[in-house]
Amino acid sequence: MTFLVRSAVPAAAALLLALPLQAQRAPAPAVPERGSELTISLVTMGPGDVVYERFGHNAIWVHDSLRHRDIQYNYGLFDFRQKNFILRFVQGRMLYAMGGLDAASSMADYAEHNRTIWVQELNLTPAQRADLRDFLVWNARREHRNYRYDYYLDNCSTRVRDALDRVLGGRIKAATDTAPAGTTFRFHTARLTTNNPLMFTGLMLGLGEPVDRPISKYEEMFLPLAFREHIRSIRVPGPDGRAIPLVRSEQTVYLSTADAPPTAPPRWLPAYLALGLALGALLWFGGVRAGRSRGARALLAGVGGLWGLASGVAGLVLAGLWLFTDHAAAWHNENLFQFTPLALPLAVLLPFAAFGRAGARRGAARLAAVIVLIGVAGILFKLVPGVRQVNAMLIAFALPANLGLWLGLRGPRVAPAGSGSPRV
Repeated sequence: MTFLVRSAVPAAAALLLALPLQAQRAPAPAVPERGSELTISLVTMGPGDVVYERFGHNAIWVHDSLRHRDIQYNYGLFDFRQKNFILRFVQGRMLYAMGGLDAASSMADYAEHNRTIWVQELNLTPAQRADLRDFLVWNARREHRNYRYDYYLDNCSTRVRDALDRVLGGRIKAATDTAPAGTTFRFHTARLTTNNPLMFTGLMLGLGEPVDRPISKYEEMFLPLAFREHIRSIRVPGPDGRAIPLVRSEQTVYLSTADAPPTAPPRWLPAYLALGLALGALLWFGGVRAGRSRGARALLAGVGGLWGLASGVAGLVLAGLWLFTDHAAAWHNENLFQFTPLALPLAVLLPFAAFGRAGARRGAARLAAVIVLIGVAGILFKLVPGVRQVNAMLIAFALPANLGLWLGLRGPRVAPAGSGSPRV
């Protein structure tokens, strides 16, 4: 009995001493990895009806389960009340801004305007999620939020692309920068603005040779819908080191009832040619019949004068965009061969020519001949290697109109108003 008691005391003491040691060896509760509370998604909005909505939009959605926050970071903010807004717009120096908006309210607003909303959750590591969140918060500060907007090279979609590529170590650019898209900037601009023929014509007139070069898939991500498509092909290292898709899951939050935009530009060359031939025929008729018909004189003075004014003003605008603004997409514009500032004097000469001023008619005829020769030179210029501007529709419209005017002015000379037979 004594032996048992003596043996039990050391055993109990050893057990009591072992308990703290076992407690120390027990694993401590795991501390969540920084960024594990975040979910990062790319949100893409489909086209709207207004011209600046036609190209779609996108944003980065940061869901924070720890702080119960859902912020959508958007690089497409601008303010009409911005100082010198109109002047900056004309100069090609517009300031856009980024900011964080409530995700639910933002998506509800796009749905209310009948624009499709897609959400793609991204496979980012916790560290990448935290890094991206911190960068977006920094970027949204007043001193960092503004940037110089470029329609094709630095816009609301390319900024989203670059923010994601920053935390991915350049994987998006590496995978797409040398992959040809098989399209151009003009290709997408044309197909997305067919809902407004006047806006379509204005853009095709104002955009120069730079938008006709072939672009890569990386550059094509200036379009949010192209970014949504191309990001599906990006692969990143998974937890075990094996490559996995960057896009973890996709869902459609709202599906628009509007028609989807066409997948290719319209083939409107015959329509532009028909309009050009019709205008040229009117101007020819007005010039030839001006000595015999009051209506023809009015036609030559009115339609001819307006055509000279419109064509000349268009030429001045094209030259101004090239020479005096930062609208790089409008530089090197071959449409100046067809729409020249030299047409402006016709707005003054043609009314006088229509009502019998022989000097005005001779001057208008010579000027019209020069304009036609410049237009023909524009066609011959396309034989120069490296010339690639796509402007056949504008040539098909302007050249027949200018040719018809010149042929009409070469017809019988116009008798002064109120005189008898025309002089021939």
